[in-house]
Amino acid sequence: MTYATVAKLQLKDASLLKHQGFIGGQWVDAKDKAVFKVLNPATQEELGAVADMGVEEAKRAIDIAGEAFKTWSKTTGRERHDILLKLYKLMQDNAEDLAMILTAENGKTITEARGENAYSASFVEWFAEEAIRTYGQTIPSAMIGLRNVVVKQPVGVCSLLTPWNFPSAMIGRKLAPALAAGCTAVIKPPSETPYSTLALVELAKRAGVPDGVINVVPTEVHLKDVGKELCENKTVKKISFTGSTPVAKLLMSQAATSLKKVSFEAGGNAPFIVFDDADIEAAVEGAIASKFRASGQTCVCANRIYVHSSVYADFASRLAQKVDGFKIGNGMDKETTHGPLIHEKAIEKVQRHVDDAVSKGASILVGGKRAEGLPGFFYEPTVLADVDPRAQVTDEETFGPVAALIKFETEEEVIRLANDTDVGLAGYFFSRDVGRVWRVAEALQVGMVGANTGMISQPVIPFGGVKESGLGREGGPHGIDEYMNTKFIAFGGL
Repeated sequence: MTYATVAKLQLKDASLLKHQGFIGGQWVDAKDKAVFKVLNPATQEELGAVADMGVEEAKRAIDIAGEAFKTWSKTTGRERHDILLKLYKLMQDNAEDLAMILTAENGKTITEARGENAYSASFVEWFAEEAIRTYGQTIPSAMIGLRNVVVKQPVGVCSLLTPWNFPSAMIGRKLAPALAAGCTAVIKPPSETPYSTLALVELAKRAGVPDGVINVVPTEVHLKDVGKELCENKTVKKISFTGSTPVAKLLMSQAATSLKKVSFEAGGNAPFIVFDDADIEAAVEGAIASKFRASGQTCVCANRIYVHSSVYADFASRLAQKVDGFKIGNGMDKETTHGPLIHEKAIEKVQRHVDDAVSKGASILVGGKRAEGLPGFFYEPTVLADVDPRAQVTDEETFGPVAALIKFETEEEVIRLANDTDVGLAGYFFSRDVGRVWRVAEALQVGMVGANTGMISQPVIPFGGVKESGLGREGGPHGIDEYMNTKFIAFGGL
């Protein structure tokens, strides 16, 4: 395992690095002037201090968003389309600065950060086009003189609660459809990575989004109280959240006080299955793409890797060899392939999973410990062989760079193991048997399946899970419906 060096943040447009909240079209401090520090996880150096807002600021942001909705909801789809395309262009023009901000606060490599911002921008482009295609419907009436018409209308003020692991992409995936539908928004960005959100909102302001349509309430100390306000305030009509299952359950209970519309993308525990007839080299590449992207800190990454016993040794050897060639370090360095984890607690969880697996008989093929010689939160990319199906890593989402390999014998056995979890976000498998491909794809209890691929995320697909991985879908032709109400109108007397 090799370590890359450290580089510094240098922006072409320093005005994109904002440290305040954004309410009513103005950059504002917290009322009490409180701030929280944001650290670079690769160096543990302070990037800056951001306004730490509370419930009072959240209420004000919601009230302003409610007023702005009265006019924004009356704009045409074409007007919203044009503004979103301006934002898309600004995101492209400022792509390198946005990538550097993301890498500095999140730690992922600059290559991954560029990809994430392109992914985020693709949602803005997609939903710009969807803004002019919120079609209604006419339903033939069984009664003479009556016409049945169905129309779509924006739901209202939306609370958008985003995660630290994809701070740009989740803004694109949530804010773009909200704006396209004619909704206004109050965003609570993650305290670990607020700068990407603030930079994108600055670009939205430059693109011509009217004052009050987008509001941002950063917070760290008041996280629970602000989150509660964003879920229980009656002016808010819709909540979109990406994060852990326990937090999703809490937010859903709070949203239930006024029966708000919700979409939750919660935790995952993705199975990755390699059958005996798989293309092993393709399966290895797919496992790397799924498992080690963002150093394993993705909700759709492979968490349990089941490999048929007849190809197990070959797969494990090839995967370990590839992983051993990774270079970990500061994401700004062009030689770095994998960056740090987000904080110390993430390191502790990964080590706990590794230690538990080893105690139950697993062997470490690569990695298995915290990286030495680097100042940040680095853990060596790890491959574990002969993992017990009862190990913690199979039951909990690791959210780190650990590939846990488990042998299986039959299709029925591995489907049972894959589905033996309370969550169901994504699942992956590799096989060249077309019959098996259909059987397994339909049998996996997940919202999304990757068959012979480790990459599934696209702006054109309905992203979401089943069971305790949440409800609702983001992206694709279904995505804008999450931000709209369906209204039926009966026209009589004709």
